[in-house]
Amino acid sequence: MKHILALLTLFLAITTMAQNYKTEKNIPYYPESGDAYRNERAQLDIYYPTDKDSFATVVYFHGGGLEKGKKYVPKELKEQGIAVVSPNYRLSPKVQHPVYIEDAAQAVAWAVENIARYGGDPNKIYISGHSAGGYLTLMLALDKGYLEKVGIDADSLAGYVPLTAQTNTHYTIRKERGLNPTIPIIDEYAPIYHSRKLTAPLILVTGDRTKELLARYTENLHLQDVLNVMSNDVPLYELQGFDHGTMRGPGCYLLLELMKKGRKK
Repeated sequence: MKHILALLTLFLAITTMAQNYKTEKNIPYYPESGDAYRNERAQLDIYYPTDKDSFATVVYFHGGGLEKGKKYVPKELKEQGIAVVSPNYRLSPKVQHPVYIEDAAQAVAWAVENIARYGGDPNKIYISGHSAGGYLTLMLALDKGYLEKVGIDADSLAGYVPLTAQTNTHYTIRKERGLNPTIPIIDEYAPIYHSRKLTAPLILVTGDRTKELLARYTENLHLQDVLNVMSNDVPLYELQGFDHGTMRGPGCYLLLELMKKGRKK
């Protein structure tokens, strides 16, 4: 109950700075190509305030196990004085790893390169997402290679908030290899494999360990332990009473709290 009351208090404390918002949809984040599936999926929407400058932005990745899902703006992130960039990305089995991670990096690059045209501050870009979107968030945060390929230092972004992410190799990647998706493995497609000293803030969030998906809380706890041994200070929030799906809303309030505070210099 204390956790729920704290989140409600946080929600009430977040003030809305802008009153007018606009949404632009289906913006390609790759150049047009002969790949029809890439052209179809590699699009994003942007929701942004029109009467405020230098606002913060979150690139928010949808969930769906890397096999389904589509872009959307969580209602908790609307009318909060921030912009939300919501990308689609290519899905398994039409593509396999690491294509969807590369798409995620390209969508972030679009935000960094273009947000100033909408009035946003490119130094205030956060990355978040739910479930599979949380996995993509963690891979971009910890394996610096994906963002380096599109000209971005992962540590230069304002912060990362993966919501109920897998920290071992994603079960869909195991399926793509013909492996049992319930047996964990850790390799280069596991966020925990790339654990390192961070400079950008990272917040881990899961639902209630008794209501979550298989080992989701314990995977995040393991990652927290490994990262903090490396002189990080990474919090892990377990949203008691919320399952894998319902934790998304209160998890967004934790994201908003980080965005409100801003990155410490």
